[in-house]
Parts: sequence; C-alpha cells; structure tokens
Amino acid sequence: MKSLAKKPTTSEQADEQMASQTAQSAAKQTASTDDQTDAQTDTATAPVDPANAKLAALQQELDQKDDQLLRTQAEIVNMRNRFKKEQASIIKYDGQTLAKDVLPVLDNLERALATDATDETAQQLKKGVEMVYGHLQEALKKNNVTEVSADGATFDPTIHQAVQTVPATDDQPAETVVKVLQKGYMFKDRTLRPAMVVVAQ
Repeated sequence: MKSLAKKPTTSEQADEQMASQTAQSAAKQTASTDDQTDAQTDTATAPVDPANAKLAALQQELDQKDDQLLRTQAEIVNMRNRFKKEQASIIKYDGQTLAKDVLPVLDNLERALATDATDETAQQLKKGVEMVYGHLQEALKKNNVTEVSADGATFDPTIHQAVQTVPATDDQPAETVVKVLQKGYMFKDRTLRPAMVVVAQ
C-alpha cells in the first residue's frame, strides 16, 4: 500500500529554515550576554592588589608633602622680601626720631632771634644764638631735613596743617596758604612735621 505522507512544499521548507536560523541567532545572543555578565562579576569580585593600594597611598602622601614644601618655600621668600624692605626702610629713615626731637629746639632759637636786642649785651647774646641756629640748620640739611614750602603755596594736606581759615580774595585765592604759624619740615621724602598754616577759603 502506497504511503499517503505529503511532501513539504517549497514555502514550508523556507519557513523551517528561517525558524532554525532565528533559533540559532537567539542562542548565540544569550550565550554572549551570559559571557559578559560572568566577566563583570569576575571584575567586581576580583581582589584588590595590596601592593597597588599601598603605592597609591604613598603617591598621595608624596603629593601632599610636595604641596606643603612649595607653600613653605613661598612663605620663606615672602618673609625674606618683607625683611629686606623693612631693613631698607630702617636704614633710609635712620635718625628720623632724633631730627623730630630737635625741631622744638629750632623753634625756640627762632623765637629768641625774633626778639629785639636793646643793649650791647643782648646783641652779643643774639649773635651767639644766631651762630647756634645756623650750625643747627646746617646739620639738619646735611641729614636731609628740609623746610616745607608753605607761605603763598597751594594748600597740601600732606605737608600743611590748616589751623585757621580766612576769606579768599583776588590776591589770596582759595586754597592758598596766607600765613605760616609754625614751620614744617621734611625728612627725605617723609613729612617730619606739617607746617601749621592759615588758609584762604
């Protein structure tokens, strides 16, 4: 008796072949995913090398020490520069205190010279005061102590001290020193004592 089994058609054969290829592709993808998961698990659970950890810690400590060293060196340089400036200032303005203490003596000599000598004794005494005054002025000039320009000058608050004001006129414009009540002095480029003045306003 002849078999009644039906032979598969060309269309059925193509479907079976496509299904087989799809199954194989899915199997490969699943295997690849499993391999990646296993690799990640192995990496996460891999033990840390103690030598590498110690080396990293030592490197970090070395970097911190280097930073501290650089900061310390910079501070030393700054301190050295400040010391040099202070030393130069001390040398430059050495004698300022002494010069300032001498100014009242100079003022008293000027007051003595402003008095009238009515007799021969007073005149001789006045000549002696003039000599002392001249020597003192010369000594101050040699040590860079100079008188502040004031009378008729434009008022300058860095070298003048206004103690009185008067109305300004055509001959005496505003901000002009019209009278000096006490002389001022400079020591090199510093104001040793400002001049006490009357200013037109």
